[in-house]
Amino acid sequence: MALNSLGKCVRELESQGFLLRYEHVADPYLEIAEIQRRVFANNGPAILFTNVKDCQFPVVSNLFGTLERSRFIFRNSLDQVRRLVQAKVDPSQILRRPWRHVGLALQALKMIPKRCSRGSVLKHRCELSDLPQIQSWPGDGGPFITLPQVFSQHPAQDGLLQSNLGMYRVQLAGGDYLANQVGLHYQIHRGIGVHQQVANELGKPLKVNIFVGGSPAMTVAAVMPLPEGMSELTFAGVLNGKRIKMICQTGELPIYADADFCIQGEIIPDELKPEGPFGDHLGYYSLAHDFPVMRVNNVFHREGAIWPFTVVGRPPQEDTRFGELIHEITGPVIPSVLPGVKAVHAVDAAGVHPLLLAIGSERYTPFSEVDHPQELLTQAHAILGQGQLSLAKYLFMLNDTDVPSLDIGQIKSFLLEVLQRVDWRRDLHFSTNTTIDTLDYSGTGLNQGSKLVVAAAGNIKRELTSTLPTPCSLPAEYTDACVVMPGVLAIQGPPAGEGYVQQVNDFCLTVGDDHSVNDFPLIVIVDESHPLANNLNEFLWVTFTRSNPAVDVHGLGASINNKHWGCTGSLVIDARCKPHHAPLLEVDEETCRQVDNVASSGHAISRYL
Repeated sequence: MALNSLGKCVRELESQGFLLRYEHVADPYLEIAEIQRRVFANNGPAILFTNVKDCQFPVVSNLFGTLERSRFIFRNSLDQVRRLVQAKVDPSQILRRPWRHVGLALQALKMIPKRCSRGSVLKHRCELSDLPQIQSWPGDGGPFITLPQVFSQHPAQDGLLQSNLGMYRVQLAGGDYLANQVGLHYQIHRGIGVHQQVANELGKPLKVNIFVGGSPAMTVAAVMPLPEGMSELTFAGVLNGKRIKMICQTGELPIYADADFCIQGEIIPDELKPEGPFGDHLGYYSLAHDFPVMRVNNVFHREGAIWPFTVVGRPPQEDTRFGELIHEITGPVIPSVLPGVKAVHAVDAAGVHPLLLAIGSERYTPFSEVDHPQELLTQAHAILGQGQLSLAKYLFMLNDTDVPSLDIGQIKSFLLEVLQRVDWRRDLHFSTNTTIDTLDYSGTGLNQGSKLVVAAAGNIKRELTSTLPTPCSLPAEYTDACVVMPGVLAIQGPPAGEGYVQQVNDFCLTVGDDHSVNDFPLIVIVDESHPLANNLNEFLWVTFTRSNPAVDVHGLGASINNKHWGCTGSLVIDARCKPHHAPLLEVDEETCRQVDNVASSGHAISRYL
């Protein structure tokens, strides 16, 4: 059965015990978000808030809060989606194994969007101010749409299959926005950017429609890293189990007929306004920066419209489960897209883009023993040139024949294999003065920073220890050395001031490559070391969200040989908070007390708070 509307999805989830109604008055300013965070953290159900303060519309969250729930929502279509994605990458599969693709052609028909002249979403109109004004963090610049489906078309090319559907955050109010304006934030490497650039060159506004709600398949399609040439609307049709209906009228940008809401408008050429701050998925605020302004012409909504939302913050959050679902669908096709690459894993605990793991294959010289990375480096560059993977800041790679049974999702095991095999003198490969994730403030400016590829191949070179050296004398300001895991040591350093780079340089020169701490191949300098002790997720988050490789990676016994930087002793990563870093996300204490009261109220949702 196709869940082609959000209302149908909500009713289906409720009937199966996957959703609870919350009928008390719920404040969209911080309270609803705090409830969502707690329910998600406790593996709770989807929540339908039926009585939102100062708002006529109910809101729903945590729809995708567990992988089990996502599989249930798409239970009738996931297998076909996987097969179609694989066939898109390698169409010859259909010809070679036709018995495996029975019905595939019929399913492919669902990929074609259906044109229509009217739809449920056009039933009613309202104002922007009537929409749920949900603010998740106290430092946010205002309310945001966190599950938008932003639709645009190439200004010089008509056709639904040449459109772009993406999930770019939308600021509904606050800052310098007028009553008929919203802020549209999209990161680099996004399809809408191409459309806006062409519109700017033509000197005309870019028409944009923002859909909210409708089939859950449209939400997933908006975040899906699809194979080149596959439209998000076609993917959504297959995942939905039914063709996506688009209202097509002469001179107007198509509108998704089954959406709960549609914000219709246009991006004005060369008009920018500060958007943000916004509590983001790295666990910090992305600060206010100039981004495009969308002038809103109409706001439509269907009868009985429901507003879906999620809360973004330090992982894990609901978007973690999005990532798991996407990996289930796309993971098997990685070798077809990136020849030689066996598996890729974006590490959620590190904020996704800051840390990428990959398993490649050394095939250049099969007649000789592999004792150092060769083809892995070629594959690393291919990975960093592939869509959203190009936003990775750190990329750690292993050779598949060295670790034939390794599960790339076992992050600790993966890192241990790297640390046992890596040679810091040759296996560090930097890209400097390049682009990084827009949301990552560890770099030198917006979108600006560096990347580091660590490629390890060959035999095990060292045994990893978990025993602190005794004695362990360190420079005076460096204290509380703690073991994170075998081979990794966290040391508490002094606060990072303006001269923070020289601080760690001096540390490395003072300690040297003959000190006992070199028993640990990786040392991280942090503001507080004890939270990292035996805590993998804390280590991943602190280390990879707070460091810019070209600036913050140091080494004991460091040198440059033929312009290649390396070190004979431990690699040292400065993962302290720097003066230019964005503020940490912190909850509002008064809101927490309000939710504590909800937790003691006896409501059905209380056990998840």
